[in-house]
Amino acid sequence: MSTRTFRITVRGAFDGLADAQRAALQADAAAHDVLRAAFTPEGSLTYDIAARPAFVFRFSDTGEEEEDILEATERAEEAAKAWLTERGYGFKNLRSSAEDLSQAPLSKRQRRAARFDGA
Repeated sequence: MSTRTFRITVRGAFDGLADAQRAALQADAAAHDVLRAAFTPEGSLTYDIAARPAFVFRFSDTGEEEEDILEATERAEEAAKAWLTERGYGFKNLRSSAEDLSQAPLSKRQRRAARFDGA
């Protein structure tokens, strides 16, 4: 059995931030810029608090079965909640989406490479 790779996106909005919390997020914004976004096991947080209170966490996880994506999504949501809660940031409207990369369609470049590899 092969290992499946999952990409999980957890979206939400900061809620009820104090001025000091908003200032702390703004001061650390460069480290959470969308240009630094990546799917990682620890989770990668992006936001632009100056534009709007929304945030996105990106996680990667693995599993053996197709159904493992549900547990991976739950772990990602819990990790996002823990990160926010540990720092005292209120949040709302948490929602997740997940993709099993083994089920993702191949790009044109990948299809071309597979033809030349004899696949």
